[in-house]
Amino acid sequence: MSTSLYAEKPTKERQILCARGPAADRPRRTMGKKDMKVGFRSNGTALLLTVFVVALSSAVVIGMLHVITEEIQVMRNQIYSAEALAIGEAGLNDAFAEIRADSSWTTGFTDKAFNGGSYTVTVSGSLPNLTIESTGTSAQGFASRVAADTSIGTSSPYIIRIDELRVNE
Repeated sequence: MSTSLYAEKPTKERQILCARGPAADRPRRTMGKKDMKVGFRSNGTALLLTVFVVALSSAVVIGMLHVITEEIQVMRNQIYSAEALAIGEAGLNDAFAEIRADSSWTTGFTDKAFNGGSYTVTVSGSLPNLTIESTGTSAQGFASRVAADTSIGTSSPYIIRIDELRVNE
């Protein structure tokens, strides 16, 4: 046994007790500051690493939120555009109903309310070939234009044949 392991210099009698006796009789080893150091030195490395990981995680989360917010806005715009198109088609169908009842109807509609939005319909051309244009505007201000080149039948109820349909041209 080395003497540097003991707090006090062991005697011959103490060494014999240690070899045979209970653990309480054994001399104890003292630990210095050198023995306590295991891994990192406390110079801020762990703090710096933690700050870096938090900053990186925050940047990723903010980037994802930005992308998701843009996707939601694109979806809303598509919904509002589809709503404007549906309102424009409703104006076209309303004009068809008027023409089926009276083939000489060419008055059209101006800002007729429909489903929170409105549509404006113009009728041009001469019988039997009419061009009907409808512009639908959603409540959010999105607009869509639908135009139909039609051929109108000669007897009541007047049959309407759509020769060409144009959307947002």
